Amino acid sequence: MSGEHLERKTKSTDPRRRGDAATEPEARDLPRQAWALLFELMHAHMRNFPALAAEFELSPVQAHVLRQLGEAPLAMSTLAGYLSCDASNVTGLVDRMEARGLVARRSSEQDRRVKMLVLTDAGAALRERLLERMAEPPEAIAGLADEDLRALRDIMRRALKPQ
Repeated sequence: MSGEHLERKTKSTDPRRRGDAATEPEARDLPRQAWALLFELMHAHMRNFPALAAEFELSPVQAHVLRQLGEAPLAMSTLAGYLSCDASNVTGLVDRMEARGLVARRSSEQDRRVKMLVLTDAGAALRERLLERMAEPPEAIAGLADEDLRALRDIMRRALKPQ
């Protein structure tokens, strides 16, 4: 075979070659395909979130609030932003969680008009149990081979690394 014929044959049969016109659209579409599949997996798993929250006698929104509150006190207005709702909706939500002894309202040290939410000891304990349960992978992930799990873990670490 001539060198030119071999080069042409290699380009057309090796899908890893980025310069191949036949694979360029597919290569450009890879990020979209990967994201769509990841999104579908998360969406399928999140369909079970209401049942998971109910295991702890929480609404899905209350479970989300517990998850958000773990790091530090959070302004009610900030929570409203996270939940994409009006601050008045947060008041009722927090009232119910406060009645259960899960959260407490405190005035901000910087501005006493701002109400901060903090976890109580009972709220922190429930949050810990909730997060432990949320960390259980769905069967679609748990059933993968160790090699695939390592590769997936490493890929996700790179994708989540701050830029």
